[in-house]
Amino acid sequence: MGSLFRSEEMALCQLFLQSEAAYACVSELGELGLVQFRDLNPDVNAFQRKFVNEVRRCDEMERKLRYLEKEIKKDGIPMLDTGESPEAPQPREMIDLEATFEKLENELREVNQNAEALKRNFLELTELKHILRKTQVFFDEQEGGVNQTTESMTRALITDEARTAGASMGPVQLGYMEKSNEREDYLPCFVAGVILRERLPAFERMLWRACRGNVFLRQAMIETPLEDPTNGDQVHKSVFIIFFQGDQLKTRVKKICEGFRATLYPCPEAPADRREMAMGVMTRIEDLNTVLGQTQDHRHRVLVAAAKNLKNWFVKVRKIKAIYHTLNLFNLDVTQKCLIAECWVPLLDIETIQLALRRGTERSGSSVPPILNRMQTFENPPTYNRTNKFTKAFQALIDAYGVASYREMNPAPYTIITFPFLFAVMFGDLGHGAIMALFGLWMIRKEKGLAAQKTDNEIWNIFFGGRYIIFLMGVFSMYTGLIYNDIFSKSLNIFGSHWHLSYNKSTVMENKFLQLSPKGDYEGAPYPFGMDPIWQVAGANKIIFHNAYKMKISIIFGVIHMIFGVVMSWHNHTYFRNRISLLYEFIPQLVFLLLLFFYMVLLMFIKWIKFAATNNKPYSEACAPSILITFIDMVLFNTPKPPPEKCETYMFMGQHFIQVLFVLVAVGCIPVMLLAKPLLIMQARKQANEEVQPIAGATSDAEAGGVSNGGSHGGGGGHEEEEELSEIFIHQSIHTIEYVLGSVSHTASYLRLWALSLAHAQLAEVLWTMVLSIGLKQEGPVGGIVLTCVFAFWAILTVGILVLMEGLSAFLHTLRLHWVEFQSKFYKGQGYAFQPFSFDAIIENGAAAAEE
Repeated sequence: MGSLFRSEEMALCQLFLQSEAAYACVSELGELGLVQFRDLNPDVNAFQRKFVNEVRRCDEMERKLRYLEKEIKKDGIPMLDTGESPEAPQPREMIDLEATFEKLENELREVNQNAEALKRNFLELTELKHILRKTQVFFDEQEGGVNQTTESMTRALITDEARTAGASMGPVQLGYMEKSNEREDYLPCFVAGVILRERLPAFERMLWRACRGNVFLRQAMIETPLEDPTNGDQVHKSVFIIFFQGDQLKTRVKKICEGFRATLYPCPEAPADRREMAMGVMTRIEDLNTVLGQTQDHRHRVLVAAAKNLKNWFVKVRKIKAIYHTLNLFNLDVTQKCLIAECWVPLLDIETIQLALRRGTERSGSSVPPILNRMQTFENPPTYNRTNKFTKAFQALIDAYGVASYREMNPAPYTIITFPFLFAVMFGDLGHGAIMALFGLWMIRKEKGLAAQKTDNEIWNIFFGGRYIIFLMGVFSMYTGLIYNDIFSKSLNIFGSHWHLSYNKSTVMENKFLQLSPKGDYEGAPYPFGMDPIWQVAGANKIIFHNAYKMKISIIFGVIHMIFGVVMSWHNHTYFRNRISLLYEFIPQLVFLLLLFFYMVLLMFIKWIKFAATNNKPYSEACAPSILITFIDMVLFNTPKPPPEKCETYMFMGQHFIQVLFVLVAVGCIPVMLLAKPLLIMQARKQANEEVQPIAGATSDAEAGGVSNGGSHGGGGGHEEEEELSEIFIHQSIHTIEYVLGSVSHTASYLRLWALSLAHAQLAEVLWTMVLSIGLKQEGPVGGIVLTCVFAFWAILTVGILVLMEGLSAFLHTLRLHWVEFQSKFYKGQGYAFQPFSFDAIIENGAAAAEE
């Protein structure tokens, strides 16, 4: 339990490993996760270290595994994850793993290349099939009608623009010209192909402008999308056929098709040739479908076989890489047969670490045992707090403020209680607390399954990581909800109200805004637990009563919380044997806080005990003084105002003298906190210098010219001490001012407990009054439907606003109260975290990085 309240005691050790056993020993330490290695080669480049080639081999294996993983995910094949972590393979097994990964990668790349070539061939045949089918409307004419069709198409080439330019172009124009009596000399040529549908409009414009309208273009869309063999995307294409005349236009048309990446295909003119080609294309498509299916089946079998072992392969490779990366931190001795390492280890786990080293030596077959020597050092060790799944989230809240200094008091154990309690003071509602507690309990009960479903959703990971905090906040909120007697802005009348009506009932019922005094209206003892439910139906004085109650308990809890924080500093001073800080910081701070603010808390209890809602003066409510006014008069040494008739000026005998004494003593603590520690440090240094001077004088007499040189050096040293003392004075001044002013501001800061509790209760009442009560007032069958809809809307607002948003607000305010008001009294948080060499952490971080 000691490590729960303070960080573990750490030891700096030197580790000697035989080269043959180093790999196995580091592997065992990685499984253990209790050793943090130091880099003994900080000036050596990463590419010049001993095991850089092995690290590169691991990087190459990781690259191949990532390629396999990408292909597996592309096909939607589930990867087997047993949750087990295989041991790190031996160095000789790296060759087998590399060979396996190389074979898989080459096989998969070859299959992918073949599949891509087959798909490209299949695409070409499919496009050719569509060309042959779509161009039938141009060529499949009845026998004897070819000349008329050709003549009409040739004449169609002459557009309106060509007609207007015909006089100047003369015989160059495509058309039916009387050059000779043989019309077949003027039969136009044609090309056919396919083009992406979105490029077709620009393609037509370019043909028109480049060929000056001397082409005839027909196009038809391909209804079914085609698969791009390069990336697998679905693309939409169109078939086109272009008629032209002459070699010059032919060259120009082909260049335009090439520029727009249109694919041209041969299309025979004779119908018999086209039918024969179509039959051949269909036959080849069927053969390609068969081969493609076999290729995809083979690829699927390869990926399924790889998916079964991919997770384990990743773990093995990452472990090997982590081991060699750690070995690069070691030093080689002069014989090149021994590796030397330095590491931080928890003192209580040295025996466990030695057993792990022994197992590693036995696995490697080495006969030389490893040596683990503890070293003496003045370096600050890392901070290591042992946690489990319950305390881990609370420790994370503390570490988010700052990692504790070595062996400093750890606030996490106390935060387990104080954090959900202060949250519940602001969030007190039995219904809302039950919703939060049930949500946390569900995550706790299902934590194994939910933890296995690894996700990169940051919000969900935060909720799941803080499931125990959420559960405790919900349970504590249910408790404070019972104290407030508040459930969804209503009260529970469990024990029956102890208040009764002592006035004329008809008068009370007829006067809606009549305010009743609670004095004399209670039968016997007060309500046994929490608030009397009669306050829920109170009107004018309900908020006044709740404000007074919650404001006072906020101050009470805040002062107790701060005093507890100051007491925690006593544990730090005594543990580190800092006598000066104990006498001249802790005691004045505690006295200052007790005599002023704890005294104010005592006045609240005295007022509650001494004064009651009766007419018996001087103990009636009319004689009760204001605590705030009393405290202000106390600090300013003001004389209290004369009390009402038959009332006493002070709450107890000697109150004025005690208050003056308390203020004077509290003010006297300020110069003690400000000056005592720096002056004592200055005096101690002066005495130390006086003791060192005779020794320095004797040494200087024995050396020639030693006096003048020694005097000069001593002056320089004195200047450095003056600078250090000035820094101590400045630091102590800042610390004192911060504490004195912070005591006031921090006490007022705890009023946020009252403010958020009031806001939460009022929001719940608004939702009930303005939303749910509307549905409850409806009657008949229609009322049931309306109530269902209104209840759903009210439930959404309750969970979304009052549970989530208000819960987040209360959480942040509670976090601030712990970080600033509580931990500032004793917690420095200037350490650095213990980061052991652990396979579990490395694999988890590697998996998270791969998902990103």
